[in-house]
Amino acid sequence: MRSEATDVLKKLAGPSAELREDQWAAISALVAEHRRVLCVQRTGWGKSAVYFIATALLRARGAGPTVIVSPLLALMRNQVEAAARAGITARTINSANLEEWDQITAEIAAGGVDVLLVSPERLNNPDFRDNVLPKLAATTGLLVVDEAHCVSDWGHDFRPDYRRLRTLLLDLAPGTPVLATTATANARVTADVAEQLGDALVLRGSLDRESLRLGSLTLPSAPHRLAWLGEHLGGFTGSGIIYTLTVAAAHETAAYLRACGYEVAAYTGQSEGADRLAAEDDLLANRIKALVATSALGMGFDKPDLGFVVHLGAPSSPIAYYQQVGRAGRAVDKADVLLLPGTEDQAIWRYFASLAFPPEPQVRAVLDTLAEAGRPLSTAALETRVELRRTRLELMLKVLDVDGAIHRVRGGWESTGAPWRHDTERYDRIAAARAAEQDAMREYAALTTCRLEFLRATLDDPGAAPCGRCDNCAGTWYPTAVSPDALATARSHLGRTGVEITPRRMWPTGLAAVGVPLTGKIPPTEQALPGRAIGRLSDLGWGDKLRKLLAAPDAPLPDDIFTGVVATLTEWAKGDAPWPARPSGVVVLGSQSTPTLLQSLGTRIAEVGRLPLLGTIEPAHTADAASRTNSAQRVRALHDAFTVPPALAAQLPSLPGPVLLVDDLVDSGWTMALAARLLRRAGAPDVLPFALALSA
Repeated sequence: MRSEATDVLKKLAGPSAELREDQWAAISALVAEHRRVLCVQRTGWGKSAVYFIATALLRARGAGPTVIVSPLLALMRNQVEAAARAGITARTINSANLEEWDQITAEIAAGGVDVLLVSPERLNNPDFRDNVLPKLAATTGLLVVDEAHCVSDWGHDFRPDYRRLRTLLLDLAPGTPVLATTATANARVTADVAEQLGDALVLRGSLDRESLRLGSLTLPSAPHRLAWLGEHLGGFTGSGIIYTLTVAAAHETAAYLRACGYEVAAYTGQSEGADRLAAEDDLLANRIKALVATSALGMGFDKPDLGFVVHLGAPSSPIAYYQQVGRAGRAVDKADVLLLPGTEDQAIWRYFASLAFPPEPQVRAVLDTLAEAGRPLSTAALETRVELRRTRLELMLKVLDVDGAIHRVRGGWESTGAPWRHDTERYDRIAAARAAEQDAMREYAALTTCRLEFLRATLDDPGAAPCGRCDNCAGTWYPTAVSPDALATARSHLGRTGVEITPRRMWPTGLAAVGVPLTGKIPPTEQALPGRAIGRLSDLGWGDKLRKLLAAPDAPLPDDIFTGVVATLTEWAKGDAPWPARPSGVVVLGSQSTPTLLQSLGTRIAEVGRLPLLGTIEPAHTADAASRTNSAQRVRALHDAFTVPPALAAQLPSLPGPVLLVDDLVDSGWTMALAARLLRRAGAPDVLPFALALSA
């Protein structure tokens, strides 16, 4: 059987490939003993070879198809191509190929599919769960759980949908082998996953990466980091990945590097699927120097000859960092890994930490709402009744579903009536673990000892030892200087102002159920025009200044920020996408928290633009909209929260052009939308929103 396995390996990896001992141990346990196996091995070790070889051997012995649960479309595409090299027919069922589901299901039934790749989210799609999964579970020859650290809520990338695998494991036919694989599990996560598998053979190898040369360079500001990258990116061998912490930073960095003459592409979770696929293909074919990516380019992206990984800002966990840098150097002798930490990193970590599982009162509100409804409620309908952002609400619903308190059905979610307990102590322990990971990442950036040894020790690798290659072991291997010209260019790039405020066009669904008589499209006669803000709070350039301004006590607008105001308005008037008409006056959006800042902003804009300051839209009551964390709740709080004073209203119908409506921060966009509606209904010809900042 080992000779047979080696033949399959050579088809996968080339004629010189030989099985590692742990690879053979896993294959033998799966095929000969039908065991459950957990492989915790470094990236590039060959975990996918284990399940493809095991599939080939099991299929040759009459077993049913292999089911691989895989988290990302990028991984699925790579795996389908790799399987074909070994003569294995692989198919994937995911949200991007709905039209192929019936055909693929028929191919599986006919025995023509060796491997089926599905996302963990698909396991709870009602149609798939009820009509496809039962038969699939009964006939599966091998179940593979890729990136298995996602099963554990102690893992750095826990995903609630992965917990559904516990149910799938119970539905498998007796004796069905199971393989779980990951490169990023410390001892706690390994023990947790092994316990969930039940009686698993754990094969844990060294996490050393002999090809990687690690470094960390602390520079004083975002312009310095961008300038360094623009000057020195060409010195990195081959093509690679530049990771950023936010979508805005990915686009800013890609734009700057293109201006410096590099072929790069941005890659984020907000990119269109076709654009992401094209960007992946360009990197795989070395048509570009780098992808500038968020963590959306993560688990499973496989380019064996990736020459470098640079982080523009530090991830919040050394474990996540190890996984991302592990993309590099899989099939080359040397690859460079460099961290450029930023002063804004911790603020970004705090934001993502705020999206954790909600406290008990918010969870109980959702459970009570579903129980009282007596029928399924969609996520959108629930959003009108609870104060949670959509992404956080969806996370909570998935956890409650896995816990058995609710159930996903056609039309939404329904209560099961089963008792449920908020495990506050466990969530607090996990939050403390996350805080410790952040402390460790700060320690890594300032480290004076071996960097790879630190990462391996964080992952509980018993063989952790100095690598002899990183900047602390062998000396600084990267340039540290930033030339004055490059710094000036980067500052000019990051100093550019002006991001669009996209107006709201549709009211949130379900408002009538909470007493707000608004539905469907917002009439064009009540909409705002596209607006402008200086920048986003997450920007590399203006972000830090804007965050500090909005966090400070209420005070008149500082001169340096007003310079950005003037630059933004000037570009808006004369740039590539100018306003349709010059404003005829300025209206201030009243605020209970920053009245001095906003009156100063409105007054100075009116003076510099030689426009009349028409007045202020006054808060009618304490809206408390900031605590309303989703669109429906914000509209509910804001729809009657402002009034247009008679003196202001009297001026609006006679204006020859639009009103410039000024605010400090646009978050959801609903405050601007409802204020613009008031002004339009009072007679304003049009409304041009202007704000100091967008939240994202």
